[in-house]
Amino acid sequence: MTAPRGSTSSGPDLVRGRGALSDAVLDALRTGRPPVHGAGAVLSADPWGEDLQLALYLLYELHYRGFGEVDDDREWDPDLLRLRQALETRFLHALRTDLADAPRSAEEAFAPLLVEPVDLAGSVSRLLETEGELWQLREYAALRSLYHLKEADPHVWVVPRLTGRAKAGMVAIEYDEFGAGHAADIHARLFADLMDDLGLDHTYGRYLDHAPAPLLATVNLMSLFGLHRALRGALVGHFACVEVTSSPGSRRMAAAMRRCGAGPAAERFYAEHVEADAVHEQVVRREVIGGLLDEEPQLEPDVAFGCAATVLLEDRLGDHLLEAWGQGRSALRTELAPAS
Repeated sequence: MTAPRGSTSSGPDLVRGRGALSDAVLDALRTGRPPVHGAGAVLSADPWGEDLQLALYLLYELHYRGFGEVDDDREWDPDLLRLRQALETRFLHALRTDLADAPRSAEEAFAPLLVEPVDLAGSVSRLLETEGELWQLREYAALRSLYHLKEADPHVWVVPRLTGRAKAGMVAIEYDEFGAGHAADIHARLFADLMDDLGLDHTYGRYLDHAPAPLLATVNLMSLFGLHRALRGALVGHFACVEVTSSPGSRRMAAAMRRCGAGPAAERFYAEHVEADAVHEQVVRREVIGGLLDEEPQLEPDVAFGCAATVLLEDRLGDHLLEAWGQGRSALRTELAPAS
């Protein structure tokens, strides 16, 4: 039976499917009917593949801005939620399997991230800083826009699940992420300005069709952790990993933007993160992680898992970008239009 029509969002348009699961989700969103897919389709799907990752991304996006063609009430449609749970289970199992030997203490998980590696040969930001070209910076920005245009949003979900020092520290950092009371300084706004400098379309969700599975997985990870109270420790671990690793990478990206003449707004976005995230690193380690584990020490393996999962997916994305660019080809599913 078709669901009754209610209000719709001003979110982005729906995109093309990439297989049976994403096609089923898209058909359900367009028609208002339950998703229809073959028996065993989820269990047989590649957890890292284009089809599952897009299907999961589409279902998660209902909890952000939704889609312009989709009734807002579908956010809590039980049929869609059942499918989302099955996809999440497949994704989470793959993560836990690949990280079976990962550290289970926060100290072990974060220790390697606190020291700048001597060899940066596998670093995307290092490549872009030293020899990257403007077309590669544009591709990188288009991909990262799927997160940066909603930067910090998935992490807000953890705030009501924290208490004391952890909550205070988290809110202090998020306040900075959202512009410290100034709309023009919201980090998502700064990234939109960066995209303008690079001749990209900063419309929310504009480059979803271009984004390959390794990028979708990095955004899906945040949504997975953020939407589940049981994974609050993992979300804190993810957030801390991002803050701890951001400052050195942002310094290299600011240099890359400057060297390629990308423009002042493009450089400003990363320059802003160099200083801010150096401060955030201390707060997140001492207050957010420290406060959380003082209150709920049993969550330490989850914090370590969140950190390890973040590193794993960022490494997978980095490998994808470096392989494509090393062969002189686009890392996107569809090449970008020339700069406007």
